[in-house]
Amino acid sequence: MDVKTGSEVALAHLKNKQFITAHTLFTNQAESVKKSEPVKSALLYLLAAECKKQHGKESENEITEAGNLFLKYSTQKDADNVKGALLCASKCFLSLGKFDKARDTYQKAKTMFSEPLQITRPIVIIDDSKAIALKLQTYVEKLGYSDIHVFENGKTGVKGCKNLFSEGKHPILLLDMGLPDLEGDAVAEKLLKEKLDLQIVVITADEKTTERVNKTLSSGVSAFIQKPFTLDEVKKAIDVAETEYALLQ
Repeated sequence: MDVKTGSEVALAHLKNKQFITAHTLFTNQAESVKKSEPVKSALLYLLAAECKKQHGKESENEITEAGNLFLKYSTQKDADNVKGALLCASKCFLSLGKFDKARDTYQKAKTMFSEPLQITRPIVIIDDSKAIALKLQTYVEKLGYSDIHVFENGKTGVKGCKNLFSEGKHPILLLDMGLPDLEGDAVAEKLLKEKLDLQIVVITADEKTTERVNKTLSSGVSAFIQKPFTLDEVKKAIDVAETEYALLQ
C-alpha cells in the first residue's frame, strides 16, 4: 500500500473514531518514508499523535519524532523551506515543554529573516486585570502596533476575535489564562476551532510545567509569557507569533 492510499485509509479510520487502527497505519506510513521524505514522515507522525490524543493517550514519542524529522530536513542541502521546517520543529518541542530546545530552534529560523516584518495586524488583549491589560497595551504600542482591542473576559474576547475574523483580519491574541468566566485554555480551544492558524500568546502566573499550561501549549499556541513580564519578553513572544504568521503565508 503506497503512502497516499495508506493515509486515506488511516484518515477514514480516524474519522470513524478507530483511533488505534488509524495510529498504527499512520505510524507505519511514517516509518516507510522516514529516510527518503522526512517532512512527509513528520506530518504522518503528527497525525499519529492526534490519534493518540483522541484516544486519551500520551503522544510524546510521536511528536518528538516529528520535531526531530523537521530538524533533519532543515539540514539537507536541497531543502526548499528551511525556515518553515525549523518553525515546525520549534512548535513540536514547545508542545512537549522542551522550552530551551524550542527557543534555540526558533532562533535559527529567526536569523534567516533579512527583511523586517510589517506591523499591520491587530492585537487582541484578553485579561480581566485592568492594570495588566493597560501594561500590555502600552508595551505593544511601544512595539509599533496601533490597532489594539482589549476585553475583560473570555466570552467578549471570543466574540471580538470572531468579529475580526469575519472582517478578514489576522490578529495576535495576548491571552490571560485565569479569566473570570472562561479559562484561557477554553478560550484558546474555541478560537483555534474557528481559525487554526491564529497566533496566541499565553500569559499566566503559572509555571511552564503545570498541567494547564502544558495542555494549552499543546493545543497550538505560539508563545508563553510568565507574570511578571517585561517589555523584552512581550517583544520576543510577539516576534515568535509574527514569524510563525509570515511562514504560513
